[in-house]
Amino acid sequence: MNFAPVQYDRDHLARYSALFGACFPGAGKFSPDYLAWLYLANPDGKAVGFDAWDGERLAAHYVCVPARAWVEGREVPVLLSLNTATHPDYQGKGLFTKLAAMSFEAGMAAGYDGVYGVANANSTPGFVRKLGFQLVRPLEARVGLGALRHAPKAPARELSFERSWSEAALEWRCANPHNPVWQRARGRRTQFYAAAFGRHLPAYAELERQAAPQALAPALSPLRLFIGLAPDAGSRYGNYLGIPMRLRPSPLNLIYRSFSERVARLDPSRIQFSFLDFDAY
Repeated sequence: MNFAPVQYDRDHLARYSALFGACFPGAGKFSPDYLAWLYLANPDGKAVGFDAWDGERLAAHYVCVPARAWVEGREVPVLLSLNTATHPDYQGKGLFTKLAAMSFEAGMAAGYDGVYGVANANSTPGFVRKLGFQLVRPLEARVGLGALRHAPKAPARELSFERSWSEAALEWRCANPHNPVWQRARGRRTQFYAAAFGRHLPAYAELERQAAPQALAPALSPLRLFIGLAPDAGSRYGNYLGIPMRLRPSPLNLIYRSFSERVARLDPSRIQFSFLDFDAY
């Protein structure tokens, strides 16, 4: 088995797309165009990851996507653990763990401060036990009407973790070719939403920024899905009801691994997080 850094040319993107198709036949989103957007067009940097090759056959693939975040008072480059696939013929051989470890070593060498991700209940133990991640906190999953009702947001420098979105990065995030994100300006806040369970229950998030409304944006349903976290000091969720665990298709956990001695662990009570910050929709 040979291990090599991920490549970005159309031939490799097509090989990655075929691997995702073999591993996740019903997914449908991992086209070469989608992967080119995700791996190449990101203004925060190209994807970081490794492949496992058995001769000319792609056996496994793992990728992290660069981002910027406020981590315990400092704005730093981080990685988002995202795409992983192991061909059914090669599963159970520890390839994911090997590729992830190599990717994190490359990330540390390139100056990234840490890596975060969102893992389901089945994959979380492997990230924690084998790869040294902290299980920060299960994500809230709530359905409600209208805008979120929170206390005034704490400054990013006072939070343990919050994604830092530049205008270029937001424009890129909203241009997801598989599932575009729409935005609307509402006073000093911008509302973001993307199709989740059809347009009748869109995934929903807000950022404190002023922006012009997107042209021809579809009407936003008053019924909305919030998946994420808010700091304990401001997380009232008065108009949003929690979805019981038994009704969630796959409960999700925020996980984090620091590459820096500056931060050992995140404080679960001081996290700002939404669907914009990972790739659920």
